[in-house]
Amino acid sequence: MTANHTKSARIFLADDHPAIIDGLKLLLSQDRHTICGEATCRAEVLERLESSAAEVALLDLALCGESGLDLIPYMVDRGVPVLVYSMHEDAATLERALACGASGYVTKRETFAVLLEGVRRVLAGERYISARAAANLEADPQPPAATGKAGPLSEREQQILELLAKGESNAEIAAELNVSIRTVETYFSRILNKLSLDGMRALRKYVRNL
Repeated sequence: MTANHTKSARIFLADDHPAIIDGLKLLLSQDRHTICGEATCRAEVLERLESSAAEVALLDLALCGESGLDLIPYMVDRGVPVLVYSMHEDAATLERALACGASGYVTKRETFAVLLEGVRRVLAGERYISARAAANLEADPQPPAATGKAGPLSEREQQILELLAKGESNAEIAAELNVSIRTVETYFSRILNKLSLDGMRALRKYVRNL
């Protein structure tokens, strides 16, 4: 992939290793991206993410001894898709990250080219799981989470689906969850895609049967 084929974007970095941060800055700037913020711990993510106007976040799952998993729904709720970039390769962690709402997963034992492809795909609104991560999932598949009929949905997506089933509007759901209407609409698009539904009418029919 060359820079000419890459959409430039504002990227937020969350990793507690300075050398990795420096390497990512160099790599991503060469691919025309802008680093709009960085954090080495959970508190810094909470402090800096919203003001960064990030279009995507690269998130390590180990930040100064704290798990980064619970930061995924926080980032997604603020309209920032998450590409996990982690040393963790076990299927259970991969499944948990994706269930929390991560748009992609790349392991740190893969090449920069793989990471850049992950960034490109996530920016395009796609889900991206690197070949190494996918192989680990295939080798050790995890049982699906207990989320009723909406098995593929993340916890937040399931919550929004349940609010829709109660008859709440986009505006009411946004107010209840303290997110923007645009964020709710983004969730609806993901829900439609995961459930293979062709529009809001089909989604409303679906929730009536929950």
